[in-house]
Amino acid sequence: MTSAEVRDPELPGRLLITERDALIPLLRQRPDTDFARPVGACPGWSVRDVLAHCSAALLRVVESRFEEGVFSPEANDRDIAERAEWTNARVVDELERGMTDAGPVIAAAGGVFDGIALGEWVHAGDVREAWGEPGAYAGAGLPYALTLLAAVTRERGHVPLHADLDDVDEPVRLGDVSGTRTPARFIGDAATLVRLYSGRTTAGASYELAGVKETELNIFG
Repeated sequence: MTSAEVRDPELPGRLLITERDALIPLLRQRPDTDFARPVGACPGWSVRDVLAHCSAALLRVVESRFEEGVFSPEANDRDIAERAEWTNARVVDELERGMTDAGPVIAAAGGVFDGIALGEWVHAGDVREAWGEPGAYAGAGLPYALTLLAAVTRERGHVPLHADLDDVDEPVRLGDVSGTRTPARFIGDAATLVRLYSGRTTAGASYELAGVKETELNIFG
């Protein structure tokens, strides 16, 4: 799989809808106690906090509410606090609405919010991992997520990397694809690649990385 040079404006929305259809039923079948579990990838946050953050971020996009400091750690904490008295079901309802309605807005924004869709998908993986569910940072949305990851890293001029993935037929080219810099190399599975780019733990994973440090790949740090 190779990264396209031209942005696909519909890609973030497809990723969100695909993840919505997988995640929302899972959330609705879990007991309230599971929403209090800590999320290792987000120290100090519970599953509920992660979901509240995700739903708030998407609704800001849908409603075009971008006051100063939006998406800062302080703003994220305020969003979570504003939903503290909500039921878990209400948080999930808001998240479902955001994942449904944000796609067209992101598409029209010219790429500014593409990273938000990718971040939402990564957070869904955080929740799965917190619950011990299979498919964290993988699943049906993975092909869309990899293509979006390639596009986001390309737009940001990120360090170039050539990834040969054990579970994907074609290699993925990420970051600066101008050819002016020699690309780093990754060999391993796709979920581990996502973990590296999102700053998640790769403990226990088997992979090879050459030409770049793990910390240099994190796009959310």
